[in-house]
Amino acid sequence: MGKKETAFNDIVRKMRKEIYGKGPERIFTHFVENMAVTVMYGILTSTEKFITQSQEGKKVIHSARTQMIQDIYKEQVPEGMEELVGSKLLHLFSDAKIEEDMAVSVFIFEKTIES
Repeated sequence: MGKKETAFNDIVRKMRKEIYGKGPERIFTHFVENMAVTVMYGILTSTEKFITQSQEGKKVIHSARTQMIQDIYKEQVPEGMEELVGSKLLHLFSDAKIEEDMAVSVFIFEKTIES
């Protein structure tokens, strides 16, 4: 993994930690054209793990881990992200596999990300 990917991971981890109180335990980013594809493992807090013991709890945590994060990024792009990749963030798509304690985010930028 290159320096740019590592710096991108640090920005994503910091943002998640600020929002949820815990950042992912492992995080990997790959740049493909104008996209950053980020896979995160160990995303859930102890409290979230407890809540997900019920089907309703899984739905609540899934919503918080997907729609909520997309809404937050719409309001405020994390500091340094656009400068790092040299492009404006246009869209964020995010999904979480609660049972697997993992998430995937696809960040779509205006321009191709140079390695």
